[in-house]
Amino acid sequence: MKRVLLFIFFLMFIFGFSQSKIKVVDDADKTPVSGAKVFCNDMLLGETDAQGVLEFKTKCRSITVEANKFQKETSLVESNMTVSLLKKSSKTTSIEEIIIQDKSDPRALEILKKVNQLFKENSPKSLPSYTYKSYEKISLDIDEDSISQFTEFFENSDLFKKKRKKDSLNNISARKIFSNSKLFLWERAQEFLYSKKFGEKINILDNRISGLKQPIYEMIALQQSNRDKIPNQIKQENRGLYRFFLTDTIELDGRKNFVIRFREVNYKKPDKKRKYNGAIYIDTETYGIKKIENFSKTKNDGIITSTWIFYNSKWFLAHEKVKLKMSNMAMEEEEKDKKNLSEEERKQERKDKKSFGTYAFLTSKYFDFQSPVEENASDFKGYTFAVKNADGKTLDQYRTEPLTAREKNTYTTIDSLGKIYNIDSKARVLTGLINGQIRVGAVDFAVDEIVNYNLYEGFRVGLKAKLNETFNPYISPDYYFAYGFKDDRWKYGVGLDIKTTLDKNEFFRVEYYNDVTSSGEFYRRLWNFKMRMMNYGNNINNDKYFHYRGASVSYLNDISNGLTLVFAAKRNYEEAMFDYQFKNKGPAFENFNTLFTLKYSPNSTNIMTPQGKSIIDQKYPELYFNYEQSFKVFGGDFNYTRFDALFVHNFKSMLGTTGVRLYGGMVFGDAPIWKNFTMNGLASPKRDFNFNLTSFLGFATLEGGKFYNDKFIAYYLTHKLPWYFKSFGQNISSFDFVLRGTIGDMTHPEYHQFQFRKLDHLYQEVGLEWTNFLSSYFNLGLFYRVGYYTTPNFKQNFAIQFKLKLLEF
Repeated sequence: MKRVLLFIFFLMFIFGFSQSKIKVVDDADKTPVSGAKVFCNDMLLGETDAQGVLEFKTKCRSITVEANKFQKETSLVESNMTVSLLKKSSKTTSIEEIIIQDKSDPRALEILKKVNQLFKENSPKSLPSYTYKSYEKISLDIDEDSISQFTEFFENSDLFKKKRKKDSLNNISARKIFSNSKLFLWERAQEFLYSKKFGEKINILDNRISGLKQPIYEMIALQQSNRDKIPNQIKQENRGLYRFFLTDTIELDGRKNFVIRFREVNYKKPDKKRKYNGAIYIDTETYGIKKIENFSKTKNDGIITSTWIFYNSKWFLAHEKVKLKMSNMAMEEEEKDKKNLSEEERKQERKDKKSFGTYAFLTSKYFDFQSPVEENASDFKGYTFAVKNADGKTLDQYRTEPLTAREKNTYTTIDSLGKIYNIDSKARVLTGLINGQIRVGAVDFAVDEIVNYNLYEGFRVGLKAKLNETFNPYISPDYYFAYGFKDDRWKYGVGLDIKTTLDKNEFFRVEYYNDVTSSGEFYRRLWNFKMRMMNYGNNINNDKYFHYRGASVSYLNDISNGLTLVFAAKRNYEEAMFDYQFKNKGPAFENFNTLFTLKYSPNSTNIMTPQGKSIIDQKYPELYFNYEQSFKVFGGDFNYTRFDALFVHNFKSMLGTTGVRLYGGMVFGDAPIWKNFTMNGLASPKRDFNFNLTSFLGFATLEGGKFYNDKFIAYYLTHKLPWYFKSFGQNISSFDFVLRGTIGDMTHPEYHQFQFRKLDHLYQEVGLEWTNFLSSYFNLGLFYRVGYYTTPNFKQNFAIQFKLKLLEF
């Protein structure tokens, strides 16, 4: 395997230059453009002939193409390339002054404003019901214009003749991979159903991915960016990333359209490569989007095109096409002893290299539009996504055109390699990480149990394993054990899930455990992996832990796509692991309680897989609710009632995006301190400087483990300004304002014999977060405590937070 991988990397990532051939065509009708001049750093390399073709040699990585009555274009140098030129117009010339001033045309902005205002009205989801199908094909390949040249080179090269002899493996040669097939191919057919009464349902009719026998369900449920969504170029919050110019009015499919051309804003220096990065075609009557073309800054690097059709007075996405350059692969004619080459010979060797661009291709076609349709509740039951078939056997029914010989060979060749290198198992390992698992055969290992840190246990290392559906589709035992280096204690637990159906998440669970956890924890049951990781740092500065040992029985049922209910009964022994007594009765108690948990997420996108439910797209609003009732039965010492709730939502407006987290809880009756609420402080009183990782519900400047209430409410408000910019690199940055606050009370603080404070005044902190700080994948937050709890010490009031953007903290 190592030899073949090295060989592939050799092909794809060694760059060089050689004699090149360019063909220049008219972007509108693809006719050849003769007399086009090709420049390298202002030095003329030649002009195209009557067929629009020029052969040349150059050391330049990129060349510039100019022709009379056409706009100038730039392209990276390859062995064989095609460059299309856009014609100039009088209207184009008339906006030169606007472009020089780097300002958008007010007429274009006014049209785009109406497009945003009327988008919902133009959307298919404004109809009572509809249905349509789609066929999509994604591949990774050499550019089509280079295939014949690549094959010829491969057949005639002495180097590859030698390589084929040395590196052939089970009759799978590099020649078959590169010259006769694509590097990757994925096909998918889907059916989209919508009803205002029942919502949206997406049926995956069939699917096939080269190299994989088992489908990656989270992958096959991925959505295209422009299907029933406002395209990025149109969104109000992205106006700062583009400059827009109204250039023309043309007729498409019998309807008049405004033509708005746009260019990306370059924050480091004026963009000299292209006057435009694309065009938006807007229907003049409805202000619906007809077409969007988006070119890369270097046009030959890629293009993304989306086209809509007008059906039943609405605009349905009809076709998407993407071509994006991934890399250049360069190959030598023959093997040489490079150590003995002179500098002149080395230069000549670089000139003689052949290079070929590799591209990612996507084509999506939507068809069989119907509206209105008969609405049956049975067609919409279950989760958003349903997999009808995933082995590729029925794809012929949905292909809009037959596979080419090269595409058919891709399945044969890459599937063979998939068997040799066991790609299926490796893919399952990677996709398991989406849900926080590392999959090894019939066992899933939990990622978030491997290593943790808190003030009581110090570093906690552990292993949590669960037998998956490979062992048995209905029965799934699990266990975990962990060790804390600071408290020097082992923790463990065992459990068993028994499914009642494979159509949705519905199962009974029994478990036994012996562990510790922090006092006053806000329940996180039914939180997904991302949310749990977002709350990772919540107890870094909280040492008020309690030990619990016992057993529980529970039942979970997904009532619908957006509603999940859990009921559990527990019998525990619980003991404070710090200096504490409750009502002079000591630190340890017996507790029998029931817990009812509800999660309501009506707009999230889910799919049922053999591994269980998977969240494809978490959308808001979301509601989490827990109701706990303790009884003096089965030896229990308490009779209290405890509930908490969390509400999460996002709002978008012309002023930006506002995020809201509202949460709170209350305890009725007598309960030990660990059944009350700590206030999610992240700061440490022992440090002169507050620096912490963020948490989903935490306060950056509040001391951990210091405040407890038996009732509280809290809010976490964020507002993203609609101003996007670049600092370094390619990542786009923005600023978020943050306001956090909480207030509560403790009815009988005298019941709890240990040192703490109740938080009975409004605690607030304000902050500013820089997303993608200096174009990194981290967010940097600066926070300051304000209001009643402000102290004269600046360091106590101030905190810095680091947030890993990958986890969307």
